[in-house]
Amino acid sequence: MSPWTRRHWIFDLDGTLTHAVHDFGEVRRLLGLPPGADILGTLAGAPPTDAPRLRRLLEDWEWAQVERARPADDALRLIEALRRDGRPLGVLTRNTRPIALRTLEVCGLADAFDPAWVLGRDEAPAKPDPGGLRHLLGAWGALPEDGVFVGDYLYDLQAGRAAGMMTVHVARGVAHAWPEWTDVRVERLDALLPR
Repeated sequence: MSPWTRRHWIFDLDGTLTHAVHDFGEVRRLLGLPPGADILGTLAGAPPTDAPRLRRLLEDWEWAQVERARPADDALRLIEALRRDGRPLGVLTRNTRPIALRTLEVCGLADAFDPAWVLGRDEAPAKPDPGGLRHLLGAWGALPEDGVFVGDYLYDLQAGRAAGMMTVHVARGVAHAWPEWTDVRVERLDALLPR
């Protein structure tokens, strides 16, 4: 089934609506985390004496990335088509909401998203927890089977599947594939436009 048949669309932000600019290896080194560690999960379990300093370091690093953000070439076309069709659009990100809103502004996408429908890690549990997706669907009065979650990473797909939504993996040339979590895999967002 085509995602276009679903009315309610929620997007991951970094690497999905934007070009990927974050070097997560760099931030893990900055925070003293092992390679591959879940950054937010590790910080959540940090000792109370270290956690505030680590969270500040992470947020400072994230803010430093914002002005480098650029929209994915294929994002603008899809988002504009969805807006013209009157579809509710949301964002669920592991960033903070202020960072997400500024990123959307820098990328020229802010007008497409009601700020109330942009959720960060302080408004919803971090993906892969589906809580943020369920919150947005509830705000829209929508059923999961009428929703699409679009992302570029495993946590996005796991969250979408756990919420009962159609999952779209935007691969953009990467070798990683998670077919057990993916309903539709595309290289470009505009491939989701109806033919």
